[in-house]
Amino acid sequence: MKRIPFYVALAVLCLAMTDCTSKKKMEIKMKPYPQTAKVDVSDNYHGTVVADPYRWLEDDNSAETAAWVAAENEVTFDYLSQIPYRPAIDERLTELWNYEKIGAPTKVGDRYFYFRNDGLQNQSVLYMLDSLDDPQPEVFLDPNALSADGTAALNSVAFSEDGKYMAYGIARSGSDWVEIFVKEVPTGRVLDDVIRWVKFSGANWSADSKGFYYRGYEEPAKGSELSGQNQFQKVYYHRLGTPQSEDEIIYADPLHPLRYYDGFDDGDTGKYLFVSVSEGTSGTQLMYKRTGVREPFRVILKGFDHEYAVAKVRDNMLYLYTNEGAPNYHLLRLDVRFMPSPAEKILPEDPNMLLQSVHFVGDYIFAIYMKDASSRVYQYTLDGDLVREVALPGIGTVAGFDGKDDATETFYTFSTFTAPPAVYRYDLATGESTLFARPEVKFNPDDFVTEQVFFASKDGTQVPMFLSYHKGLKKNGKNPVYLYGYGGFNAPLTPGFSPTNIAMMEQGAIYASVNLRGGNEYGEEWHKAGMLANKQNVFDDFIAAGEYLVRNKYTSSRKLAISGGSNGGLLVGACMTQRPDLFAVAFPQVGVLDMLRYHLFTVGWGWVVEYGSSDDPEQFEYIYKYSPLHNIKEGVCYPATMITTGDHDDRVVPAHSFKFAATLQQAQGCDKPVLIRIDTNAGHGAGKPTAKRIAEAADILSFFFWNTDTDYRPVAE
Repeated sequence: MKRIPFYVALAVLCLAMTDCTSKKKMEIKMKPYPQTAKVDVSDNYHGTVVADPYRWLEDDNSAETAAWVAAENEVTFDYLSQIPYRPAIDERLTELWNYEKIGAPTKVGDRYFYFRNDGLQNQSVLYMLDSLDDPQPEVFLDPNALSADGTAALNSVAFSEDGKYMAYGIARSGSDWVEIFVKEVPTGRVLDDVIRWVKFSGANWSADSKGFYYRGYEEPAKGSELSGQNQFQKVYYHRLGTPQSEDEIIYADPLHPLRYYDGFDDGDTGKYLFVSVSEGTSGTQLMYKRTGVREPFRVILKGFDHEYAVAKVRDNMLYLYTNEGAPNYHLLRLDVRFMPSPAEKILPEDPNMLLQSVHFVGDYIFAIYMKDASSRVYQYTLDGDLVREVALPGIGTVAGFDGKDDATETFYTFSTFTAPPAVYRYDLATGESTLFARPEVKFNPDDFVTEQVFFASKDGTQVPMFLSYHKGLKKNGKNPVYLYGYGGFNAPLTPGFSPTNIAMMEQGAIYASVNLRGGNEYGEEWHKAGMLANKQNVFDDFIAAGEYLVRNKYTSSRKLAISGGSNGGLLVGACMTQRPDLFAVAFPQVGVLDMLRYHLFTVGWGWVVEYGSSDDPEQFEYIYKYSPLHNIKEGVCYPATMITTGDHDDRVVPAHSFKFAATLQQAQGCDKPVLIRIDTNAGHGAGKPTAKRIAEAADILSFFFWNTDTDYRPVAE
């Protein structure tokens, strides 16, 4: 046999192996950034003049903005196409995504309904079963049939009290605008009823099943659908078989254009109608009236300092979930016939755990608690007597526990960072959980571990963080880390599965998820510590997380990436401008980046209770200090950055990302790339089709690995 010289063999091997293509052996030839025009526009905020040279990018209907978007995407996708292992990443992500996904069944009458995705379907399909043993489930609603590209998404589903009808909402191209349709359950026939210009609302059926309540807006002016400020929301009642133009206005407030509402009857007798009023994302006021009686709504709980939610009305008793007098929430009971009536504590506040939600099934209450960002579940009687703790498989996140008053069973899902949701059936009488469905994935979950660490933030506050990675990790400072956070709006980050994170960890990366202040992992006090004038605490927590990872040799600053979406995009933008030296890569995704003007678009006004407003002199001072757009400095070397947004994002309008990208590209003080990836026919993220999710994830991982000098090795090797 003829011997092949070693250097020849090595060359042949490297040609055959994707991971031998090293950044050191090739350079990406970037196209020049578009020359973004500047305009002479400025605003005077309480004596401080602030220039806004890219104001013209706020016009989402202009030909100039469209041309700029096309030019930026050309630069971005050309760059990404030159990363040699991007096709291999896309292939692996497709493999990891391709597993059967099944949701928890819901019993409606004598039938069961559940969502299923065969693996790569753009949208999950709603199936109907005559019984749990039925071997042939019937497709009841397939959103994939509503659009060729999978961008029509099922936004909400609500069954009538008698089980004869299903109202469902369809959102298109990622927009928050929804159309509500109605389908007959026995026949599958879609009725003529269509409700348009609905936002952040599904259908709340009346107790008699003759119609439903919803909240909506007047039709917006042409051209303003995706960016115009949403004002004067109303609560309507739609009676089946009538046109939307005849829908009854249940509640409206012409004196407060920037409030929004929810309307529903008691669901038990239909004798009482409730309306909750909000001025923003925090705080509600609760009102009620008797149905069929000409009388005004009466306020049960006044003011917007606390959260009030009607959890259930049963046997004339109103169960109220609230944080008034209980930062960790408690469950109260009042007699609906004599309100305001004395409140009885059914589930008192637990000082060590957050009462995250309550669910009424059969003759029981299921309370989902959160302790250190992980789920705990307890079963109680309707009087609040403990029946048992529900045994869960481990540290993770629970969802489900829904059902009717006559139910004898319920279903729930349990997921972790390394295992997708498994579905369990729970027997109300015995407390026994039996596995209903477990996904078969194309990796071994036992190859990965998750640990929870606590670190001290700048002011000494202990902050928790989950770290997930492949077994055998060495703390040598050489591991790439993808640090993810949110930190706002009372929203927790709990363990959740993502194929993208598995693909990342297979390459030796660490996925780090931080429970920042501003969320509700430790109740309302944790939330308040990260809102309004305390917002800097959130950024300090995230920066401290990065410093902890570097200090403890999990990684180094040249291997550390940060990511977050929406409010998390603000987080990334603030931290990369405050500590550009700490991070190698930044992914501000669909972010709130212009803190001086965010409240002028769509529903941004609802976030003023969380952030504050530039209209207020005192609030302007602290907002301006961290607003990412306004804290970019000329000549500073910022991390390699890929900004992401969608052209149909009508929650956080893409102008935030457009202006941030243009400013950062002009100011960047080194050769690290600043890209913006603008997805078409896509919005804030909800309902995004699988194909788009995989493509975006492949781009993010490719950019992450390339800019942290991480070689990609196919899993088979």
